[in-house]
Amino acid sequence: MLKINFKDKKSVLKLLYNIALHGFALCGVAIIGAWGVYQLGWTKNSGAVDQNNRYLADVAQMEKEAHKSQETLDKEMAENCLKMAAISKFYPKNAQLIIEGLSNSNGNVSLSQMVATCELALKDNEEYQDFVAKEKQLINSVKGEKKDENAIVWMNTPEWEALKVAIKKDKRLIDSAAYVTGVEPRLIVSCLIGEQIRLFNSKREMYKKYLGPVKVLSVQSQFSFGVNGIKDFTAEWVERNLKNDTSVFYMGKQYEHILDFRTSDHQTERINRLVDYHNHYYSYVYTGCILHQTKKQWERAKYDLSKRPEILFTLFNVGFPQSNPGPNPQCGGSHITVGDKVYTFGAIGFDFYYSGELAKEFPYWEKRFRP
Repeated sequence: MLKINFKDKKSVLKLLYNIALHGFALCGVAIIGAWGVYQLGWTKNSGAVDQNNRYLADVAQMEKEAHKSQETLDKEMAENCLKMAAISKFYPKNAQLIIEGLSNSNGNVSLSQMVATCELALKDNEEYQDFVAKEKQLINSVKGEKKDENAIVWMNTPEWEALKVAIKKDKRLIDSAAYVTGVEPRLIVSCLIGEQIRLFNSKREMYKKYLGPVKVLSVQSQFSFGVNGIKDFTAEWVERNLKNDTSVFYMGKQYEHILDFRTSDHQTERINRLVDYHNHYYSYVYTGCILHQTKKQWERAKYDLSKRPEILFTLFNVGFPQSNPGPNPQCGGSHITVGDKVYTFGAIGFDFYYSGELAKEFPYWEKRFRP
């Protein structure tokens, strides 16, 4: 046993030196050993093929749908909607994420891919799988599939197909009028559709000459004017409201001059620009103003109609005098018969607005009225 005399300084220093020397030597050996293990690749994780590799590859290929038939695409859509209903019941957070993801995907992912990914995580969830199986069984037990028909009955008419073509021709004018009036174009189109379908019902033979063969909108030129049936006194009311900052219908200073006249004969100029058969711009501007002014009137009475488009359509149809802000507004307006079914003006507009029809041409704005 090594005896150390702690009183002897040389002995103490020698001991410390030996400890340090051996410590550094051991560290060196450890470092060299670790380097050797690394170089030999003993620390590398060789990895493994995921057990769901084939499934994941199939999901990645789902976006290549150009070669699929419409029947196949329709079937996939039905199954995805069914599965989305099941996902929403068991995992609503995931259903919401899928919806948000699709809204922000710019077409780079498909509903099929997102549903399939969620289903992979649920493959062992017996409760979910049983629910989907029962859904499929119920769907398959129901007959009477109508592939080419719209659930909204009046949209199955040839008149509607012709009207869509006519409306698309006016997209540029509608968008321009929507811009200057601060109103979502789709709101203006909803009013246009209600008025044009009403005209077809009341003046069927005359209207067929325009809408059917040449697919153009009918322009009224007697008691009401333009493609949207704006009455003369309503147009005057709109013009006064634009400049009267004390009016409950006042839209704001930036809108005061959008309907300024170029001549001193306002009456003649007003009618001429409304009944212009080749340019319906002013019909859409007056429509946008009516919608915006009505919204402002109700807003000042502490009622928000921006979330009630069917009420805006109804009030557009019945006119300013019947616009009385209150807590329980009702959808209605003129009765319109299409086929053997009677609709109201407000309901026709409502049907179109939320149907998704012409959504590419007239998409839904984040806010229906520009602040």
